[in-house]
Amino acid sequence: MAMDCEEKYDVIVVGGGHAGCEAARAAAILGSSTLLISMNLNLFAAMSCNPAIGGIAKGQIVREIDALGGMTGVVADRTTLQFRMLNRSKGPAMWSPRSQNDKYRFSEEWKNILMQTPRLDFREDTVTELLVEKDGVKGVVTKLGKRILAQAVVLSNGTFLNGKIHIGETNFAGGRIGEMSAHGLTENLRQLGFESDRLKTGTPVRIDGRTVDFSRMEEQKGDEESGGFSHTHTPSALQQKSCWITYTNPTVHDILRSGFAYSPMFQGRIQGVGPRYCPSIEDKIERFAGKDQHQLFLEPESESGISYYLNGFSSSLPEAVQVEAMHRIPGLEKAKILKPGYAIEYDYFPPTQLKANLETKNIRNLFFAGQINGTTGYEEAACQGLMAGINAHQNVTGKEAFILKRNEAYIGVLIDDLITKGVDEPYRMFTSRAEHRILLRQDNADLRLTALGHQLGLVSKERNETVIQKKRHIAELTDFLRQTAVTPEEAQAALAETDSPAIGQKTKIAQLLLRPEIHLDTLIRHLPWLQDYLKENAFRKDEWEETEIEIKYSNYIEKEQETAAKITYLENIRLRPDFDYFSVQSLSTEARQKLSRIRPETLGQASRISGISPSDISVLLVLLGR
Repeated sequence: MAMDCEEKYDVIVVGGGHAGCEAARAAAILGSSTLLISMNLNLFAAMSCNPAIGGIAKGQIVREIDALGGMTGVVADRTTLQFRMLNRSKGPAMWSPRSQNDKYRFSEEWKNILMQTPRLDFREDTVTELLVEKDGVKGVVTKLGKRILAQAVVLSNGTFLNGKIHIGETNFAGGRIGEMSAHGLTENLRQLGFESDRLKTGTPVRIDGRTVDFSRMEEQKGDEESGGFSHTHTPSALQQKSCWITYTNPTVHDILRSGFAYSPMFQGRIQGVGPRYCPSIEDKIERFAGKDQHQLFLEPESESGISYYLNGFSSSLPEAVQVEAMHRIPGLEKAKILKPGYAIEYDYFPPTQLKANLETKNIRNLFFAGQINGTTGYEEAACQGLMAGINAHQNVTGKEAFILKRNEAYIGVLIDDLITKGVDEPYRMFTSRAEHRILLRQDNADLRLTALGHQLGLVSKERNETVIQKKRHIAELTDFLRQTAVTPEEAQAALAETDSPAIGQKTKIAQLLLRPEIHLDTLIRHLPWLQDYLKENAFRKDEWEETEIEIKYSNYIEKEQETAAKITYLENIRLRPDFDYFSVQSLSTEARQKLSRIRPETLGQASRISGISPSDISVLLVLLGR
């Protein structure tokens, strides 16, 4: 019998979900020979839960992925069924893009992108073991017995590690309904010294749209002027569709409560902790017992299919209870389900075991990305995959780690939160997690990050030049608006339209923009010479919108930049990984214990560990001679 020849790659990525797709493409585009191993090569970046991308803070992450050269934003834009900019009534730091997507086209688009990526190979298999030598990863072993060597490995296994599905009193192994779970790798990682634990997530029923009475629901259309995630302005080729709003009621709640005796969550059969901010419907009616109704969104899963997703109705109750309760919801009285809601438990590895580049502390050149780190959501997974893929390549080629700071990107906030604070429930990004959110807006992601993506090699020279020109245009327009004044007569119509007080003398346009009710598009409509100026200088709409934000919130932005600069001082003070904190008696006991366990890489990271006081940081500054 012929000997099995060992293949060898620079980088192996395990798992074809949102994290794995971004990781594999990034590593390959940057120049590493890459192998993507997935249990199903016909299903990449599956939308296992909600068929949507973005949302509050998540939309900012997708725009950052795009600015760095990742593909989630492009794929989302190509497959959009509806686009909305959330939180428009609030300040721009809160604006968050969100799209409803065709889940089948989304996966197909990713497949096409990956199959056309140079230096990227594929294998349909399951990884059960890592090859490790002298505290460094050397490759993987698959379920089929294949040994494949690599200089770096990225694990992005999603919910498949020892995944278990629960529907009422029924439970069975699975990574998603209809798909096998992955066994062996968790046990292998534990043997290698890693800690693991269990988390839980869930998904609602999928409904046959032909059996829904939409006339009893409230229609929710997308924005009239459809936007997108990608700075490349990629249009959707799909027909735009509406979502629909309906509500639960006390009868629905009573029916759901009747199934609590069979609930795997309430009866203790589910040990993993579920997501606080995306709870199951049974958890919601238990937690908010005094609330008579909960809002639900019926969302299309594809352009031409019949399947609809009932957002807000995640459940692991018995199917009969789910159906009976659903039939008491307005519009769903005769609805038929295509697939019941279910909960899934899976293994994850506390992310305090990682460095800031997502490399594990235990084993060199081994990276974790996505739900294996305790996060929830496609967007959180995708950005980790992008960063892990970049850094796997950086390690292989002997280059410096690529790390984003908290004041540079939501991605930086997310990773810093994970490695510094860990998780005790599935981690979801919110704007409130970012202390510098006025700097980290969705509208300026390209201005913040495209140059970095270009330096890495993920963003083309042409695209980077476009951003350089955009910065130049914003500077020119800002200068023009600060120097150019309007007369009371010229401003009269615009001010009257917005119920803004009249001016008694010539006033700079930038000064008018400081009024909350005054927007540049209003002034443009009433000032023909301003329209002409914008056209003559070829200013795009996104450029003058960005200029308005920079002017209107300039004081806040400047203060935030000053604060970020002060904090950066601590971020630049590095800590030795082998430092003996227990020998420093002037540190508190809690500080010695946590610093020894987490091993922060910088003093800034140390300052954010729960239980580390300012006096502990002062002690470390003295020891470091600062």
